[in-house]
Amino acid sequence: MNQEVTTYIENSDDKNKEVLNKLRNLIFSLVPSVNEQFKWSRPVYAISKDFCYLKTTKKAVTLGFFEFDKIKTNSHLIEGTGKSMRHIKIKNAEEIEKFEISKMVNEVLK
Repeated sequence: MNQEVTTYIENSDDKNKEVLNKLRNLIFSLVPSVNEQFKWSRPVYAISKDFCYLKTTKKAVTLGFFEFDKIKTNSHLIEGTGKSMRHIKIKNAEEIEKFEISKMVNEVLK
């Protein structure tokens, strides 16, 4: 685990820390060989190339996906207008399971 990412999470709003930690742990459990980086002022996760990132806002944690068009599970939750990256907003830890984030991450990796 990358120390810069740990610091980023520790310095986040209390309400976002739980979501960030759960998402981070979920990514590591789904992709044991993941490369956790800190670039563009946020945690970025890659295998051979970047596949997702985390970002905090005042109201939620943003989980961004590269190659978002591979995602079929809850694709209606995906926001943004980017050609190569889009995101979903997660307001609390319960939404991680509710939104089936595990499936979304697995789909983007296919």
